[in-house]
Amino acid sequence: MTVHALPDPQAMVAQQQRTHSGRLRMLLVVAACAAPVLASYFTFYVIQPRGQAYGELIAPTVDLPAQLTLHDLNGKAVATETLKGQWLLTLVQGGDCDEACEKQLFMQRQLREMLGKERDKVDKLLLLADEVPLSPALQQALAQGVAVTVLRAPRAELEAWLKPAEGGALRDHLFVIDPMGRWMLRSPAAPIPGKIKADLNRLLKANAGWDKAGR
Repeated sequence: MTVHALPDPQAMVAQQQRTHSGRLRMLLVVAACAAPVLASYFTFYVIQPRGQAYGELIAPTVDLPAQLTLHDLNGKAVATETLKGQWLLTLVQGGDCDEACEKQLFMQRQLREMLGKERDKVDKLLLLADEVPLSPALQQALAQGVAVTVLRAPRAELEAWLKPAEGGALRDHLFVIDPMGRWMLRSPAAPIPGKIKADLNRLLKANAGWDKAGR
C-alpha cells in the first residue's frame, strides 16, 4: 500500500504569494504603459488647456477593428497590429486621386513636417477604399517626402470604423489614430494644418515620457 506525502502548507502559501506577486507586477507594467495615453485624454477632455481642440474629439474613442481587411498595393494581407505604436495621420481616398485628394496629401505631408523634432513619432497612413490602380498624380504625390503607408481596405469596413462629419464624406477629413490603435480625433473638412498641429502638439507633449520615435 503506497503512502503519499501530504502537501506542505508552507510551500503552498509560498507558491500562492509568488503567483500573486507576479500578477501584481504584470498589472503595474500594463498600468505604466497605458497611463501616458490616459493622461493625454484627460488633458483633452477634462483640463482642455488653452480652450477647445480645433479638431473634433471622438468620445468614446473607437478601437481599430482587429478584423479590418487590409492589403498592401501588391495584394499581400497586412495585420492591423502593424499599425499600432505610432500616431497616425490618416486619410481615406480612392486610387484615382483627384485634385482635392492631392491637396489632402500635401496637407498631411506638411502637417507632419511642421511637428519638427516630434515628427518621428508620427506616421502618415493612406487608406484606399477601392481597387482602382493608382493614378499618375497619386504616384507622384506619394513619392514626395517621407514615405506614406498605403493600404487598401473595403469601403464598407472603413465606414464601419471611421465616420465623417454629418453631410460629409470620409475623404474630406484627416483622422488621428493614437499609438494604441484608437481613433480619437477628426479634423474639419479642408483643415488648417497649423490648428491641427496645435492639437497634435498637446497630445505629443502629454506622451513625451512614453511615446518614442520610430515604431
